[in-house]
Amino acid sequence: MNLVNQTKKTFALTTPLYYVNDVPHIGSAYTTLAADVVARFQRLLGHNVLLITGTDEHGQKIQRSAESLGKAPQDFCDEIVPSFVSLWQLLNIKYDRFSRTTAPRHEAIVREFFERVWQAGDIYQGQQKGWYCVSCEEFKEERELLEGNYCPIHTNKQVEWRDEQNYFFRLSKYQTQLQELYQSQPDFIQPESRRNEVLNFVNQGLQDFSISRVNVDWGFPVPRDPKHTLYVWFDALLGYVTALLEPDAEPTLANALTTWWPINLHLIGKDILRFHAVYWPAMLLSAGLPLPEKVFGHGFLTKNGQKMGKTLGNTLDPVALVQRYGSDAVRYYFLKEIEFGKDGDFNEVRFINVLNADLANDLGNLLNRTLNMVKKYCVGSVPSIAYEVISQDNPLKAIGLCLGEQVKQAYEALAFNQACEAVLLLVQASNKFIDEQAPWSLYKQGQQQATEELLYAVLESVRLAAYLLSPIIPNISSEIYQQLGFGIDFNDQIQSSITAPFAIHATWGVLSSKQQLGTPQPIFKRIEPLQND
Repeated sequence: MNLVNQTKKTFALTTPLYYVNDVPHIGSAYTTLAADVVARFQRLLGHNVLLITGTDEHGQKIQRSAESLGKAPQDFCDEIVPSFVSLWQLLNIKYDRFSRTTAPRHEAIVREFFERVWQAGDIYQGQQKGWYCVSCEEFKEERELLEGNYCPIHTNKQVEWRDEQNYFFRLSKYQTQLQELYQSQPDFIQPESRRNEVLNFVNQGLQDFSISRVNVDWGFPVPRDPKHTLYVWFDALLGYVTALLEPDAEPTLANALTTWWPINLHLIGKDILRFHAVYWPAMLLSAGLPLPEKVFGHGFLTKNGQKMGKTLGNTLDPVALVQRYGSDAVRYYFLKEIEFGKDGDFNEVRFINVLNADLANDLGNLLNRTLNMVKKYCVGSVPSIAYEVISQDNPLKAIGLCLGEQVKQAYEALAFNQACEAVLLLVQASNKFIDEQAPWSLYKQGQQQATEELLYAVLESVRLAAYLLSPIIPNISSEIYQQLGFGIDFNDQIQSSITAPFAIHATWGVLSSKQQLGTPQPIFKRIEPLQND
């Protein structure tokens, strides 16, 4: 049954379908966090949102990983998948669909799609010769390889020579159409650096790519020739389509594409850019289907300035990180400190310093000290101030009046760091305002009206900051809202989008004397700096 309200705008977005050759790493967590923030923001705007994540479970890499442990591939996948589900839960990620490429209904979608591409005359048999990286599940051009035939991405893995009969997809046929797409829709690939990368690749001339493998059993058989197995990427990209099916719908392309297609946003790491920005749109053009709106390729994460890897022994366990610091802390650091789209670094000392400065000192301390002053100087109630009374020259009101629109534009551009920085400017201005205006002195001088106006302006600024940061730090924002007397939990996204719609709550002046203020409590406990052993 389709429960989507057709009068609302729909917004569908995907993370990659993560490869299950091992438990999730911090890179997978990073993309999924960003997707969750976008989904939460779109829900605040009142849109119907579908967030898709899941796992890519076929291919030689999985087959070999399973064999090395003496396990059947399906059993191996079934053991790894729950680690993704539990990490998303730990990070407070609220996805709507979890797509597994080993699902029987997925095979039905893949077969139907293959048939469409076959009927378009875009699949033929040919000889595949070249260097293959099993870790990338991709043929590499000789010029891309590092010395000694090592993969440029998996630098400790040598590529393997292949010479075999495969089925090919006529990618070259779509070169002009793809170039026209990139030209007419400059936003299709983001950020700009990724777009340029794709344009350079496509302008050099596209080669047809093989969409089947021999000597690989782990995958779907090619519908018209079961001796061949479908190439993992041809099958994996269609996992996004399968995820769109309502749970009780028959698995057909027509049913999958009814409500949510085309996808508004594919969020991916830059290492799988070509598959999403070149191969995928060409496959969809061949099948006569509308194209997604945007593909955004983010950067890589390093740790203390070094690439992470098991061989270096410097991996970052996302589970341990959340268990030590909490989900909001991890969400905030990665989205505020790294410009989304560029490479970014994790350093634990910096991590602690940023969280203490922004969340414990600036935001948490501001709420706490202001609520305590309201208790002392305004008998514990929100000052009964009509927000129009507060002068346009008030520095907090001046920032607050246009902040909602500014932050909205930042979220829509996936500039999460800019959204955080803009909100933080209001928080810092509020702390400065208290220090300069000294409400304790005003109160002692009997200037009750001035004291109340000042405290109202600060409390309202804290509320606005909490609201605008709620997609990133939903637990802290909910805690602030509850202390301000709003019974709103931002983790209940449907309810909060109804009771606290963006059009109202993203504006300055929402707080009223009807609010029953809660007991002041620290919203983010200061983290003790790391002790050097």
